[in-house]
Amino acid sequence: MKLTIKDIARLSGVSPTTVSKVINSKDHDIGEETKIRVREIIKEHGYTPNIVARSLVTKKTNTIGIIIPDIRNPFFPELIRGAEDTAHILGYNLIICNTDDDPAKEKIYLDILKKKMVDGIIFTASSSESFHQTNGFGIPTVVVDRDINTENIIGRIIVDNIKGGYLAAEHLIERGCKKIGFISGDKISRPSTERYLGYQRALENNGYKNYEEICIFGSFKSEFGYEAAKEILKEHPDIDGLFCASDLIAIGAMKAIMEKGMQIPKDIKIVGFDDIYISKYLNPELTTIRQPIYKIGERAAKMLIASLKSKTQNTDEEKFDVLDTELIIRKST
Repeated sequence: MKLTIKDIARLSGVSPTTVSKVINSKDHDIGEETKIRVREIIKEHGYTPNIVARSLVTKKTNTIGIIIPDIRNPFFPELIRGAEDTAHILGYNLIICNTDDDPAKEKIYLDILKKKMVDGIIFTASSSESFHQTNGFGIPTVVVDRDINTENIIGRIIVDNIKGGYLAAEHLIERGCKKIGFISGDKISRPSTERYLGYQRALENNGYKNYEEICIFGSFKSEFGYEAAKEILKEHPDIDGLFCASDLIAIGAMKAIMEKGMQIPKDIKIVGFDDIYISKYLNPELTTIRQPIYKIGERAAKMLIASLKSKTQNTDEEKFDVLDTELIIRKST
């Protein structure tokens, strides 16, 4: 039979309140001898606190949820690692939810996290517009990577996508490319629109024509990159540069280029975005725009937990953190 706080109190000869204070490290007004006696009895009987019961009293579970759209994309496990390592150091546990880019699964996981009484959420929205554009979560939330508008958002962590897009297109121009295509995820997502804007600015600033017919939007997955590149190569065989808004897109595009019998970078140069770990092991190694993936997760967890611990928490004042991007030159250009 599992012991309760009342049982520990009886065996220790103290009140249940005293035991509770010792368990929760709020025992500054309790004598050292009493604290030692209570702790010895707790250890002797293998007592573990009822976390559910405690959370009902404190209204805290020291647990946060993280919702991501695609666990298969190497970008997100690295982001999760940053968040999990940081949460662990700060005394919080992490519940991971993968939505498969499905807004319906987002809603299901939000409901589950509410029932689990998580203290806060780190959230990367699906590529599609969904209910979260208008409905509040009811839980303090830090938004990562993709943008949404809803209640209870206490902060946002993004990277300088416009700068990254500019650096990618400018690098292809410097490498002598004359006709540069662009492949990205859903056009409504913040990363897509901002990376496209950077790409456009680089072309305009260098007197290049913006070929809208070789700019294709759809998904950040390799499968889409493969099909989009095949389409571009079929309609525009003279293309000599390609900026892909994710490394996964670039991996798919590279396969399509090689199947066409073209050589990278001799016939066409290619730049990705993210700098996922596999990029430097491709053949040829992928030139890419690095974003600090681990740091994004780390910053998100720190921002969320700092807000949760703050006695002056104010969800009406959002914090905004923009991290830098960097061009990593390898052999695909």
